[in-house]
Amino acid sequence: MTAQSGSTDTDGAREAGARGTDEPRDSLQALYEDPATPVASGPDRSRRQARILARALGRTEPGVILDIGCGDGSAAATAAPILRPHRLVGVDWSQDALRRANRHLTAVRGGLDDPGLPFASGSADAVLFSEVIEHLVDPDAALDELRRVLRPGGHLLLSTPNLAAWYNRALLLGGVQPVFSEVSMRGIYGRPGKQVVGHLRLYTARALRQMLPAAGFEVVRMSGAPYHDVPRPFRPLDRLACHTPSLASILLVHARRREGS
Repeated sequence: MTAQSGSTDTDGAREAGARGTDEPRDSLQALYEDPATPVASGPDRSRRQARILARALGRTEPGVILDIGCGDGSAAATAAPILRPHRLVGVDWSQDALRRANRHLTAVRGGLDDPGLPFASGSADAVLFSEVIEHLVDPDAALDELRRVLRPGGHLLLSTPNLAAWYNRALLLGGVQPVFSEVSMRGIYGRPGKQVVGHLRLYTARALRQMLPAAGFEVVRMSGAPYHDVPRPFRPLDRLACHTPSLASILLVHARRREGS
């Protein structure tokens, strides 16, 4: 999903609609199946993630990369030339997104809850998980499922908004709801922004460094990325913050499935 004012570029936030109680699932389903809800990730971040993953995979035999929450497939289309000769397969829960994604790559319907992703255990060499985890009711079960489909030593590239971004720290001091956070499915309240995209959870760098090892992953590297909706005068500061991931707008995490996990 592409975020606008106050939310992030999200690839395939629609995965969230498959979990929770009936009422929240219904409201999330309506949001994620709405064609007006944007689903394309920004090309700059897609290229950044693809380069990280390409370096991690190296020039090995062609492998399988799953783009979980592929949205409309445009992010995968941007990443594909960088990731050759590896094969990209998209997965999304939204039928509307899949119709568009199949113009760019092979994409199949699947979710992270029971019965899980439609892939055998250990069948993937890498997983792209771009701005999905913040939309999930049960992120622990989602990470368990990603670990299942990855081969031992397989790569996970996760990105998510940073609750502790430099401007959110300032906003909280002023009593303002942080950017990226949402308190309602019906509107934006207490924070900058105009569009609801279904963020249920937000993470800091410290939280991810603790959560991923608990789920069977080794964090290899964490880096930061800028956010496109930062007002123009502050964009140089936002790019500078990327050098300190704990302050960056977006967290990019390269992790590996631990051997024997």
